[in-house]
Amino acid sequence: MTKRHLLSLASVASLLLVLTASFSLVATAQSVKVEGIIKGRSGNTLSLQTSDVPKVVVILNDDTQVSQAQGAFRKKDMSMAALIPGLPIQVEGTYNAQNQLVAKTVKFKGDDLKQAQAIQAGVHETQKAAAANQAELEQQAAALAAQNAALKEQQAAITEADKRSAANKAAIAANSARFGQMDDYYILDEVTVLFGNGQTKVDPKYVPQITALCEKAKGYNGYMIQVKGYASSTGSAAVNQELSQQRAHNVTNIVTQQGRVPLTNMLAPGAMGESRQIGTDSTEQGQAENRRVVVRILQNKGIAGTQGAPASQ
Repeated sequence: MTKRHLLSLASVASLLLVLTASFSLVATAQSVKVEGIIKGRSGNTLSLQTSDVPKVVVILNDDTQVSQAQGAFRKKDMSMAALIPGLPIQVEGTYNAQNQLVAKTVKFKGDDLKQAQAIQAGVHETQKAAAANQAELEQQAAALAAQNAALKEQQAAITEADKRSAANKAAIAANSARFGQMDDYYILDEVTVLFGNGQTKVDPKYVPQITALCEKAKGYNGYMIQVKGYASSTGSAAVNQELSQQRAHNVTNIVTQQGRVPLTNMLAPGAMGESRQIGTDSTEQGQAENRRVVVRILQNKGIAGTQGAPASQ
C-alpha cells in the first residue's frame, strides 16, 4: 500500500469520527429533561408548568414509558391514566417541529401521586357543589321568569278588563248624553217593566200597559217614545250592560210592533247598564227594582208651548 493510499484511509477515518461525534452531539442536544406540575390534560396532551415556563406542551404516545419511583433504586410501571392534573413529573424527550415535547419517559413519586389524587378529589367535590349551585340558580331564574310571565299575563288581563270597563262607561256616557237634554221635553206618562235576574224576555203581563201607553201617546202632538234599560249592579258590568241593552231592545219591539208607534216617533233605545240604581242591591227587592225598563211619553216643550203646557207632567 502506498503512502498516498494510507493518507486517504486516514482522512476517511477522521471524517467518520467527526460525523459520529456530530450526530452524537445533535442527539444529545435534542434530548431534554423537564420537571414541572401537570396543569391540564386532554387525551394524549399534557400542559406542564415549570419553574421557568408557564406552559410546556407534552405529547404522549405509545412509546412513552410511565413509571413511579419506589425507593432509591426501584420503580413501578404505571398507566398513563395516572398522569392527572396537580401531579409533579419529570419528562424526558425531544421537541418536535411544533415546539412540543414528545415524551420518551415520564416519572413521578408515589407520595406525589397520592397528593394529586387528594387534590383532584377536592376539586371534584367543589365542581359538584358549583354544579349544584348553578342548577339551583338556573331553577330560581326559571321560576322568576315564570313569575314575570304570569305577572305580564295578569297585567294584560287587567288592562283588557280596564278597556272593557272604559268601553262600558263610554257606552253609558253616550246614552246618558243622548238623553241628557230632557229639559227640552215634558214627561207625559211612563210605564216601568221589571225583569227576573238575568232575564231579558218581557213578561206578557206588561204588554197591555205598554200598548196602552202607546195609544195615549198618539193623542199628543209631536210626541216621542223613550225606552231606557237598566240592570242591577250584581255580577259583571259588561254582562249587565248587555242585559240592559237587550231588555230595552225587546221592549222597543213591543212598542213599534204591537203599539204601532212609527220609528220617526222613537228615540234610540238606551242601555244604561248599572247606572241610576233606584233600589239597594244588598236586598232581593232592591235588585228587582233595578232590573227594569222605563217607557216614557215625551213631548217637546217648544211644541207643547204652542198649545199650552199639558195637564200631566
